[in-house]
Amino acid sequence: MGRAMKDSGVEWIGEIPEDWEIIRFKHLNVGMNTGEGIDKEYWSNNENDMVFYTAGLLPIYTTYQDFPAWKYTCENDLLLARNGTPYVYLPACNACYTDHIIRVTLKKDANRRFVRYGLQQSISSVVINQVSIATWSASLWNEQVLPSPPLSDQQIIADFLDYKCSEIDAVLNKTRASIEEYKHLKQAVITQAVTKGVRGDRPMKESGIDWIGEIPADWQTYRVAHWYEERNEAGCDELPVLMVSIHSGVSDDVVRDEDRNRKSMQSEDKTKYKRVYPGDLVYNMMRAWQGAFGAVRVEGLVSPAYVVAKPKQHLDTRYIEALFRTPAAIEEMRRYSYGVADFRLRLYWQYFKNIRFCLPSLEEQKEIADFIDVRSAEIDTLITKKEQLLTELENYKKSLIYEYVTGKREVSR
Repeated sequence: MGRAMKDSGVEWIGEIPEDWEIIRFKHLNVGMNTGEGIDKEYWSNNENDMVFYTAGLLPIYTTYQDFPAWKYTCENDLLLARNGTPYVYLPACNACYTDHIIRVTLKKDANRRFVRYGLQQSISSVVINQVSIATWSASLWNEQVLPSPPLSDQQIIADFLDYKCSEIDAVLNKTRASIEEYKHLKQAVITQAVTKGVRGDRPMKESGIDWIGEIPADWQTYRVAHWYEERNEAGCDELPVLMVSIHSGVSDDVVRDEDRNRKSMQSEDKTKYKRVYPGDLVYNMMRAWQGAFGAVRVEGLVSPAYVVAKPKQHLDTRYIEALFRTPAAIEEMRRYSYGVADFRLRLYWQYFKNIRFCLPSLEEQKEIADFIDVRSAEIDTLITKKEQLLTELENYKKSLIYEYVTGKREVSR
């Protein structure tokens, strides 16, 4: 028989057990402070350095030596993100944190692990119910309302949730690792196909191109300029604006993006944009070294920041795109880019046209592209299933925490 319940009067909480109360977070802590602005030159990945919370999902480390002694975290502290995602951290002792983090010292009669579970649920309800909150102020955190069972129950629930969440997290981590393995497999399949072909063992030769290595003996190598020339054709208002997405693998990368471009294009003269046609190659001069490279599928326009390459002869664009989106090709485009820092690198046509690449016959280009399409679709299907599992597990974890932290389910004694 279920235990007696009562209405909490708080929308996100709903009913709670009759012997529970609700409490504002400000009544559970004895003080707050923010951290210090620590320059990135002091950031570290060395586990022997000081644990450092930056408002990211996980802490890193720092070599900073001047963090105020009175601000270091203690055993009954929580850390709360002030910006971005409203994370609630259960910090290690003697850790430091940025000025984007609020340190909270809880009262001794509060179980900080239980409070953390409840506070994360409470603040998440604000995210759901509000349009946009850019900053999570101390006053906003303090106004969060939490369920408050007897301290002995807090301990039992926190222990149970720690155990169950650790089990779920283990599966989540394994699933995420599996997704990354599939992504690496997909890229390896593509790289092997575009540089070695898909016809099995065959005579090979050195390509003379460092980023490609050996290629089949009947393949040829060329400069980009042998097969492409720059296109600088003015656009017109009637055509859609296209862009290249940056992500791993090969897909229909040059796509219509009306939602993103609608506001920026309202007052801008589209005749300044460049016209592109199916079969063209395009890349963003400032982001080619990050993989902003793709083949055009539909007639449209691209930003003046793009370089457009027009084919001189017929090629299977899918093959060319797959080749130039491999990690080695992206690194080669970086090598040919100019600038004093990464964010200022530019890949101009006069340099891109001199990049050398390998090319099989048109028949084999199509054969390789078809193979990549099929294998990529197979791997993408597996990745999608894994991502669906992630979503299901994450939703189950949230539901589990909610049910127990609000007393709707009781831990078996």
